[in-house]
Amino acid sequence: MPEKGMIKATDLFERVVHWMLAGSCILLFITGLGMMFRELNFIGSFMGGLVGLKYVHNFTGIIFIVSLILATRMWWREAGRFEFPDDLEWIKQAGGYLWHVDHVAEAGKYNAGQKMFFLTVVGCGALMGVTGLIMWFPMGLPMGLVRWMYPLHAFGFVVLFAFFFVHLYLGTIGSPGSLPAMLNGWVTRAWAKTQHPKWLKEMEAAGKLEVYGEENKEAVSH
Repeated sequence: MPEKGMIKATDLFERVVHWMLAGSCILLFITGLGMMFRELNFIGSFMGGLVGLKYVHNFTGIIFIVSLILATRMWWREAGRFEFPDDLEWIKQAGGYLWHVDHVAEAGKYNAGQKMFFLTVVGCGALMGVTGLIMWFPMGLPMGLVRWMYPLHAFGFVVLFAFFFVHLYLGTIGSPGSLPAMLNGWVTRAWAKTQHPKWLKEMEAAGKLEVYGEENKEAVSH
């Protein structure tokens, strides 16, 4: 349960889509590695062999594509576009993660690092979705073109695999207080003021900030 005074950062639908995307991505990583490397073929033994492994991978890919579409539609407006000069300043400072910065450039609901991660997931996710579908259903395309789908699919995997661990670190021990936003939706005011001060000010000014234990100002005004 959140404590009184905590701020609502995400709603239930956002969290469901996030975990659907993350869960399908992890399962695709595991099953993909199981098919890619002979040393990891044993993963298929938990899924009825390599044929079963391939079925799990392919149908999990459908879930991934659906969740990617939902995530893109839901977060594009806030996370798919950079705002200058704030985002550029944040990038120059690396958000204060790599060296000490006295005053980190103010970020909205998503900082420049999160936006880069989001755009990478959208781009590489779309690449993997398209190449995966063509590998699954060649649809009479030239064999030379179909062969190119395999290295492109592998490229998307390598990029997403690397970014996944960066995201995992920054969403947990790298930025304490971030994880609850995707567990129960609530964050502390101190965390929001440090990580997303611009968003906090905008929400307060608009009367849309939902604070646990307090009535919503916008709802009261109506």
